[in-house]
Amino acid sequence: MDQPSGRSFMQVLCEKYSPENFPYRRGPGMGVHVPATPQGSPMKDRLNLPSVLVLNSCGITCAGDENEIAAFCAHVFELDLSDNKLEDWHEVSKIVSNVPHLEFLNLSSNPLSLSVLERSCAGSFAGVRKLVLNNSKASWETVHTILQELPDLEELFLCLNDYETVSCSPVCCQSLKLLHITDNNLQDWTEIRKLGIMFPSLDTLILANNNLTTIEESEDSLARLFPNLRSINLHKSGLHCWEDIDKLNSFPKLEEVKLLGIPLLQSYTTEERRKLLIARLPSITKLNGSIVADGEREDSERFFIRYYMEFPEEEVPFRYHELVTKYGKLEPLAVVDLRPQSSAKVEVHFQDKVEEMSIRLDQTVAELKKHLKTVVQLSTSNMLLFYLDQEAPFGPEEMKYSSRVLHSYGIRDGDKIYVEPRMK
Repeated sequence: MDQPSGRSFMQVLCEKYSPENFPYRRGPGMGVHVPATPQGSPMKDRLNLPSVLVLNSCGITCAGDENEIAAFCAHVFELDLSDNKLEDWHEVSKIVSNVPHLEFLNLSSNPLSLSVLERSCAGSFAGVRKLVLNNSKASWETVHTILQELPDLEELFLCLNDYETVSCSPVCCQSLKLLHITDNNLQDWTEIRKLGIMFPSLDTLILANNNLTTIEESEDSLARLFPNLRSINLHKSGLHCWEDIDKLNSFPKLEEVKLLGIPLLQSYTTEERRKLLIARLPSITKLNGSIVADGEREDSERFFIRYYMEFPEEEVPFRYHELVTKYGKLEPLAVVDLRPQSSAKVEVHFQDKVEEMSIRLDQTVAELKKHLKTVVQLSTSNMLLFYLDQEAPFGPEEMKYSSRVLHSYGIRDGDKIYVEPRMK
């Protein structure tokens, strides 16, 4: 069989990690010793090769010499080959089969849909626990072959693969804990339920940026489909009914939910969104990445009761009645106007005269003196002002500072201002 044209994995490896391009670190275990090779080999006798290899965007099309890969990569456990030009699964298999301790493999953005993955090739992936196939356009047939040959697979990434449907595997994958399948076009819940059938042990399901419009499933069925689901991400899905949010309570172990950017929440304020979601999802401990503390939950549930208390009975959700049983019927919150008072009615005392006046509280002491000049027949320079708070225990306070604004004294209706002539 002819060797595919282009750059090989081994060629790129030697170029990137050669002493000339990658600083040599001295010390025990800081490199890989390679036995003497035939004259003219591009390999160095020692390379600074880490256990995590990042060879993305290097134009790799083939494996290269398998003996050399085995010599260099015996200790490697993570390999990033994303955004290369690998289009033949046989070449991928040649690389992976010579990395015996490989646990993480990233094949994103390689044109692997151009070839068929045979089970004999997939068998070389057997030890991989985390596999990334984003934007590889991997078919479901390819995914099924991988699932049958990777008994320890725990995390699978299938984003940006243009999936509109899900094809069920002939066997369940009991080991998978995390499925990342964002940025596809999965609109119908009947497709999502197939994921529950294939992956019964799923802990985390990330469905962001799909067009899922509703969750059409009974509560009992949801619990059976996803019995171990702890976290679900539905960012930017098409959910538009509160009934779909309520159905999330059917997942018996659900603790974490992400629900930003869905049509249902667009008409609510940021505060309303969070509180209404927390109140409807009593079991979650984290919402949109933020921990839900006990105090926040109680505040949200009380907010929920008050939010729906004026709704017609037919529009009140069942959760409202559950929370009324828990907290009782709450009184509406008092509306408190926190804006500063703009004026006050005060008594102005001068000699034996008392005059009620309405004064602006945004003016200064100097401006008040000008206003009082015609009332008390004193010049502003010959006027002393004293303010008496009706509840103050210490008597009148001289208003000494001409530039001080009146509202800073806390003047209220019914307080008194005394005017006295300055003693010469």
